[in-house]
Amino acid sequence: MEQVLLSIHVVAGIVFVGGSAVATSLFPRYAPVTGGPADSERSPGIARAMHRITGGYAKLGLIVPLIGIVLAAVQGRMGEIWITVAMILTAIAGGLVALQIYPLQQTALADPDDGRRLRTLSMLAGIYNLLWTAVVVLMIVRPGSTA
Repeated sequence: MEQVLLSIHVVAGIVFVGGSAVATSLFPRYAPVTGGPADSERSPGIARAMHRITGGYAKLGLIVPLIGIVLAAVQGRMGEIWITVAMILTAIAGGLVALQIYPLQQTALADPDDGRRLRTLSMLAGIYNLLWTAVVVLMIVRPGSTA
């Protein structure tokens, strides 16, 4: 049972969290801006696709912490500090994408500006990716693990 849960947890993390991380990072490159050069690589169609992927994969990515919590409970690790820190970082990342990144992407598509909003989105995408990187490191290193 543990192997099945771990497999689902890792594969869902790679596909859904990885997919949303890539989409949040690529969105600013393709989102429209006002006053941009006509021959730029900006593509509202690609930006809309990245926006849909950001939201859809982030929602599907909820399976990652849910399965992770079940796995930690089955393994008797819920009290370990690395699990607690990983859960906190995961909650922060989820809140960041739900409350900041996705809505700002929506605004950037509906009302393009001179690129200031896109710089903010690039920064938030970097923070989102760093949070997930920290979670992955915790999963590998497991500081304070009793096993």
